[in-house]
Amino acid sequence: MGWFKRIQDGITTKSTEKKEIPEGAWYQCPNCKTVVTSQQHAEKGHVCHYCGHHDRLGSNGYFELLFDDGKFREIAPKMTSADPLGFQDTKAYKDRLVAAQKKTNLEDALRTASGDLDGIPVVVSCMDFSFIGGSMGSVVGEKIARGIDLALKKGCPFICISKSGGARMMEAGLSLMQMAKTSAKLSLLSKAGLPYISVLTDPTTGGVTASFAMLGDLNIAEPNALIGFAGPRVVKETIGKDLPEGFQRAEFLLEHGFLDAIVERKDLKDKLAFFLRAMYDVPSKT
Repeated sequence: MGWFKRIQDGITTKSTEKKEIPEGAWYQCPNCKTVVTSQQHAEKGHVCHYCGHHDRLGSNGYFELLFDDGKFREIAPKMTSADPLGFQDTKAYKDRLVAAQKKTNLEDALRTASGDLDGIPVVVSCMDFSFIGGSMGSVVGEKIARGIDLALKKGCPFICISKSGGARMMEAGLSLMQMAKTSAKLSLLSKAGLPYISVLTDPTTGGVTASFAMLGDLNIAEPNALIGFAGPRVVKETIGKDLPEGFQRAEFLLEHGFLDAIVERKDLKDKLAFFLRAMYDVPSKT
């Protein structure tokens, strides 16, 4: 005989009394599957409390993280692609741009801004993967070029945070031209003796990896970031062999000399300030 006896069958809660959980209130880590509130996840810089998995963070998050008091001046915030090729596949490129702009509230896949980082004047360019996979088109190249021009004018360091699937196929050769354009601009920064730090985040691939992302005086990455030209699946199919464990991850690249350091997001601002003071003639923080 049981301890308890059911005196009424079925669920008796009225529909009007039920409370819905707001969409997006909870976050589940894709790595360890731990569930926390979205607010807790955001407070930790979109890094998992338990396993340290680094979620993708947009330019808003990095600007808030790096610039003192979150204060910065954005360069050419309204610049958008003109679709000079009139490209169309299953959907017109112009329509893809409009859809991406509405979805993300961004004009394109990169933003550039100037401000102070721990009291050091800097110019920072940051990519947004949410905008057409962070693909590099004419606007991305132009905003990086203008950021470097401003760094040259101000005589200050330049930092670029990469997060991209590579060149934007809808802009074809115009997209590939940005590889040469940004590389040439960075050479001017080098001649002027001004530091350039490249921060590679997950994922950094294709033409972005083959150009400005790997040209830093210091190349640093977030933990476990995917970094490469072609993806692991393409490489495996091309060479017909299994790939080493951790292939194209930040730790693998650090071990093989392609990176200078791996820095957790919570330490990024302090580490960048330390590196800049070691590379650049600025007063030590008192």
